[in-house]
Amino acid sequence: MAATGNEEQTLLPDIEKEAEGMEREMESAEEEEEGMGVEHSEEEDEEDTSEDERENEAEIQRLEEQLSINVFDYNCHVDLIKLLRQEGKLHRLRKARQKMSELFPLTEEIWLDWLKDEIRLTEDESDREKVYELFERAVKDYVCPEIWLEYVQYSIGGMGAQGGIERVRSIFERALTAVGLHMTKGATIWEAYREFEIVILSTVQPPPGSVPSQEQQELLKAQLERIHTLFRRQLAVPLMDMEGTYAEYSDWADDGVPEMVPCQYRRALQQLEKCKPFEEALLVSETPKLAEYQAYIDFEMKEGDPARVQIIFERALVENCLVPDLWIKYTTYLDRQLKIKDLVLSAYERAVRNCPWTMGLWKSYLLALERHEADHQTVTDVFEKALNAGFIQATDYVEIWQSYLDYLRRRVDFSKEWSRELDELRAAFARSLDYLKQDVEERFSESGDLSCTIMQIWARIEALHCKNMQKARELWDSIMTKGNAKHANMWLEYYNLERSYGDASHCRKALHRAVQCTSDYPEHVCDVLLSFERVEGSLEDWDAAVQKTETKINRVIEQRARVAEKEALQARQEEEKAEHRRKAKADKKGQKKSQKANRMGDKRKAEDEYEEEWGEDAGMELPSKRLRGEEDFGSTATEELMETESGLFGRRAPPRKTEPPGFRKNQQGSSEAPRQPQDVSKEPRKDENSVFVSNLAFNLDDPDGKLRTLFQGCGTVQQVRPVFSMKGVFRGYCYVQFEDRLAVPEALKLDRQEVDGRPMYVSPCVDKNKNPDFKVFKYKTAMEKHKIFISGLPYTCTKETLEDLCKQHGTVKAIRLVTNRSGKPKQYIPSYRPALVSLSHECGGGSPPNSGDPFSSRSPLECHPLRVGIGLSTRGWSHL
Repeated sequence: MAATGNEEQTLLPDIEKEAEGMEREMESAEEEEEGMGVEHSEEEDEEDTSEDERENEAEIQRLEEQLSINVFDYNCHVDLIKLLRQEGKLHRLRKARQKMSELFPLTEEIWLDWLKDEIRLTEDESDREKVYELFERAVKDYVCPEIWLEYVQYSIGGMGAQGGIERVRSIFERALTAVGLHMTKGATIWEAYREFEIVILSTVQPPPGSVPSQEQQELLKAQLERIHTLFRRQLAVPLMDMEGTYAEYSDWADDGVPEMVPCQYRRALQQLEKCKPFEEALLVSETPKLAEYQAYIDFEMKEGDPARVQIIFERALVENCLVPDLWIKYTTYLDRQLKIKDLVLSAYERAVRNCPWTMGLWKSYLLALERHEADHQTVTDVFEKALNAGFIQATDYVEIWQSYLDYLRRRVDFSKEWSRELDELRAAFARSLDYLKQDVEERFSESGDLSCTIMQIWARIEALHCKNMQKARELWDSIMTKGNAKHANMWLEYYNLERSYGDASHCRKALHRAVQCTSDYPEHVCDVLLSFERVEGSLEDWDAAVQKTETKINRVIEQRARVAEKEALQARQEEEKAEHRRKAKADKKGQKKSQKANRMGDKRKAEDEYEEEWGEDAGMELPSKRLRGEEDFGSTATEELMETESGLFGRRAPPRKTEPPGFRKNQQGSSEAPRQPQDVSKEPRKDENSVFVSNLAFNLDDPDGKLRTLFQGCGTVQQVRPVFSMKGVFRGYCYVQFEDRLAVPEALKLDRQEVDGRPMYVSPCVDKNKNPDFKVFKYKTAMEKHKIFISGLPYTCTKETLEDLCKQHGTVKAIRLVTNRSGKPKQYIPSYRPALVSLSHECGGGSPPNSGDPFSSRSPLECHPLRVGIGLSTRGWSHL
């Protein structure tokens, strides 16, 4: 809470005396350090000290200049206080702390440092009173158990003064009210209070062997009852480590624990068990713990104990003091549930100091002040602070002005012809208009009150309460000149005011102006004018109204026709542009397709040349050319291959050609009767739970059963949908659907696993018609230096043989022998390793190295010349 000028003067003792005392302490500390045998050169120490002091003084001046520019720079205040405390500049330090406390609530750390510095400088009783005042300011910012504990401990030091013990007990009771319910830290206040009373007990006990007087017995009995009461009160409150307190009470009480205490203790333990989950969540979470505190607050509000609701709100606000919603929730609860004046107003005061930019808090603060009958000067001061709070939007200033004007209007007794409150209200209305026009509009480039709400309220008050229609009409003329004349609702509002408190002449005049100026809803205004003339007007008035409305309607129709024609023209132009873009896109797409076809043709040509070159070197037997009589079987195989690719990418396969008369199936297939197409399960198909399996043998027996057995390790198989031709011949691919989508990634790991001698291809089940951009395989285009490519391998080469060859050049991460769709190996593989493998020697037979290829070398592998190069990711091999 901001301190007044009197408080500031009382909290500033004699500066010269304290500065001299500090200097003496610093000199004595330096003498002690020298007496301890510190062996440093005096000149070097003086130079270092002076240089550091100059740097710190320059930084202090920079921070003070920055604060002179922007006094609301919180971090600058904190840095300045730390630096002044480090330098021991007490006078400037106290002023910096005082200035910051007037603008912001101080944190627990800043208050404790300030209090300890002031306590250290306390010399006489008058200084102690100033420290007491400083403690009172500190406990009003936040509810901090540490500050209260420091307060009670400091007060114990003054218990020897007159009324000191009662003052200590009063401070302890206030501390218990503020933080005694703090579940984790409240026990420290209770224990300190008990220890204090136990010390007092030792002073009132009579000496051993003496007979106590009646007065001493009464004092002893009263003191024992105080300690018993403290134990009972603490055990009735749910606090951490209650068991230890109960055990301590049992040991201390000579006559045992009273009967009522165990019952209260058990209830408190039950409440503690309910709150423990929330306390544990706060313990493990990170600051600011807003979500955990919100859950805790909701729980306590359902429990309905106002004291516990208040303490958990206060705990949450210590760590979330800049969250406006939390302050709004807290102040609303206090305002509607507790309704205690001091508590409510104190909470609002702290709320607006922590979140001054929140207009809603200031608005509710003004209402709370009026609700609790605060004096007029206090309300006015709070309103003036709100205007200087720095709201973030112009409409906030309009709302705060409306709240203040509402307050002033409720103070006026309109039964009197004149009053000071009425003059104050009119002056406030005029000031609000000037403030919005000058200050707000200069800052936000708008007044925030586009519809002139404040002027409308003022006009209605003048017409309704003051019977001053002339002033009301002047205000409405001003409203219309601010750009509101084109809005029908504004004219109708003015017409209703004239209809209620004016006369027919001014109503007719307002409606005629409305018909002439309105542009948004002219038909409605015309209808209102005609309805008014039907009730109030003469024949001449009616004819004038009809003529005016017809002219207006015709003009509006013409304007709308021109606008519609313009919009239609723009729509046609936009459609033409869109058509032009579509054609350009289609042409570009066709060019890309033709370029892609040319590239694929060049690539197939290069692959044929490559096969001819290396196939002869490896002595590979190439398949013989197919005879004319074998064309039917070949076309069937080609079609099966296309069907497989069709299933993989979700495209429709080309129609099967009609077999010529006398066509016969291959002998392998003719021995087996054609299989009828399997009935598809009526289970709903879920692509996200399915995989597409292809490259299976056409003569695979029982594909449903085999695939179920193969994929059952991945998850529960819901259905297997093999695809058959119209004649019942298995087409080599199917769909496997699982009950859980989590089985799909496990199924994809079975890709390339051999089934009846052929590698099975497993890929995601995606409809390419719905997802045209989906790619099963993605290829890198850059050089992969961690990968080598080896070709020229014999068909009999195994992974183990190739790993023995490569591991002498580095660690082999993976080896993959590439096969074609039939499962037969090709003559090259990719091998992954962390460094480039270069094989530069050769032995045995083979052709000489290719000197023109900088990445090539030769290595013997069963007398086969190998070609080794850096892994250039080409589609020819990296996707296999």
